[in-house]
Amino acid sequence: MTAAGAGPPALEVRRLTASYSSRPVLWDVDATVPTGTLAAIVGPNGAGKSTLLKAAVGLLKLDAGHVLIEGRPASEALDRVAYVPQRDEVDWDFPITVREVVEMGRYRSAGWIRRLKAADREHVDQALEKVRMTGFAKRQIGELSGGQRQRVFIARALAQDAPVMMLDEPFAGVDARTEASLLDLLAGIRAAGRTVIVVHHDIATVRSRFDWALLLNVRMVACGPVADSLSAGSLRRAYGGLAGDEGVGEAVWVG
Repeated sequence: MTAAGAGPPALEVRRLTASYSSRPVLWDVDATVPTGTLAAIVGPNGAGKSTLLKAAVGLLKLDAGHVLIEGRPASEALDRVAYVPQRDEVDWDFPITVREVVEMGRYRSAGWIRRLKAADREHVDQALEKVRMTGFAKRQIGELSGGQRQRVFIARALAQDAPVMMLDEPFAGVDARTEASLLDLLAGIRAAGRTVIVVHHDIATVRSRFDWALLLNVRMVACGPVADSLSAGSLRRAYGGLAGDEGVGEAVWVG
């Protein structure tokens, strides 16, 4: 396992400002996520959590600032990042199988012709086994449950073999048991030496299962080890008195 903080940070943003239709969504954000951590990005609705991930992987043009991945400009290091989008950004009716989705994680390695070699197929096999989806390899993705769909996209990220994984609300729409199982899976990925960065809503879960937290509300409110960054004062500044998960579980009064 890679020691947290060894080498350059997995993700570093400096003076990051981004907007949609001239409305600022992130404003002058400075934040760092050390290598080898299980990190959460938390904050109220509209805080810019998903926007930060999209900015980091080049899906959103920045108004100002810069993003570094493992010490390099993000545009030069996207092969070091595996990104899992929100579920509502995926066309679940598309005629593609579980295995074909996971194979997409090897496309960068396979080249533009997308002809997988034996080593690529082995990566796919290992990723499916890791998330316990080998038996579903021939299923169309729309036939899966919410938790199974998330496992497939985590497998795609694993197949990419990137040291940094970024997941946008991977627990949305799944039950508590599935969420706990996915958290165990992500903890195992972190223990194997990768950095895992997750947009999440539930403060109690972040406190109990994550190492590092970035607390946002358009601006950066706090960033650091969970015990420090999710203090009562920081939560009060971010949520205005009530911190929680906006309907996904327990709410935490911090006033």
